[in-house]
Amino acid sequence: MPELDPTSLRAAFGGFATGVTVITTTTEDGDHGMTANAFMSVSLSPPLISVSLSRDCRMLGHVRQAGRYVVNVLRHDMEALAWHFAGRSDPSLRDPIARSDGHPVIAGAVARFFADLETEVPAGDHVILIGRVTGLSRDPAAEPLLFCGGRFGRLSPVPRSGNAGDRST
Repeated sequence: MPELDPTSLRAAFGGFATGVTVITTTTEDGDHGMTANAFMSVSLSPPLISVSLSRDCRMLGHVRQAGRYVVNVLRHDMEALAWHFAGRSDPSLRDPIARSDGHPVIAGAVARFFADLETEVPAGDHVILIGRVTGLSRDPAAEPLLFCGGRFGRLSPVPRSGNAGDRST
């Protein structure tokens, strides 16, 4: 097979819509956060989640040092926070990290998954961190922030139709 062009591969990956999260943790030198959309559930029993971080990102070292982290699923109106934690700091965002039972969190997030780092899986230029969920919080009325094709957006419900996807019959 011919080698894939990294630019084309990145653009194709960008066509997959994802939720937007901010990973937070605390080390001896303070709170840390990073925007990530490479998050997924792994297992219900035991309760496991994963995030994929670049081998050379600072957040990887912070999570390793802390041994625990929080995945904060951002709400549809938190685009400024997503950019802030993606490296485009916004000085108008004062103290964007709050506390919940001693954990660093993003206030108003759709959901939060509190996790202890269980294992790491090397994967090319990234490391997949698998965490055991030790707690969670959720706002069922909140809408998540989405990311696709380099743009942020929000859900737009698809009208129900009489097609095969409608299981009400």
